[in-house]
Amino acid sequence: MSASLHILAVVGSREPTSSTRTVVVHLAEALRGAGCTVDLLDLSQEAMSLYTPSTTPAQPGFPELKARIVRADVFLLGTPDYHGSVSGVLKNFLDHFWREFTGKLFVPLVASHEKGLTVMDQLRTVARQCYAWALPYGVSFRDPADVANGQIVSDALRERLAMTARDVRVYGTLLARQRQADLAGSDPGFLARLRG
Repeated sequence: MSASLHILAVVGSREPTSSTRTVVVHLAEALRGAGCTVDLLDLSQEAMSLYTPSTTPAQPGFPELKARIVRADVFLLGTPDYHGSVSGVLKNFLDHFWREFTGKLFVPLVASHEKGLTVMDQLRTVARQCYAWALPYGVSFRDPADVANGQIVSDALRERLAMTARDVRVYGTLLARQRQADLAGSDPGFLARLRG
């Protein structure tokens, strides 16, 4: 089912010991173990300059990053909840692309002491604005109840991530197959505007 599913797992935290990183890596490993191809983009290790429409496409490394985005079918988007919003580094990453997200799946993963609902809503808004899909739920978690010392310590979070891994494989695969068919076909669906 998911052997050809390509996932970009984005760590949207610059904190080296962040719970965001722990959860994103855990889910990425589960998906890799289930046969998916997973590419980890850690924004603390792969810094991006601030997005500037007129100059960013000419920046060193941008074509390689864009190729990674194009290859991905699913985006795991991990972020801390900063004042009810996504982290600056994740927002900057999202600003760099839009057409490349079209028809693909967003999966919100939010470190928050308040369930991260506004953050998840913002990520769904970005998905909608970029003509992408988003899981109808996200995963929120907190320190130290769910994640401590770089480890997931909550059975409830482990179960939620197992459910998310399953849904990513199922719905990510369905969307990826349909996206490929729409791009290759001649039907008048929305993705027709990206053909050729």
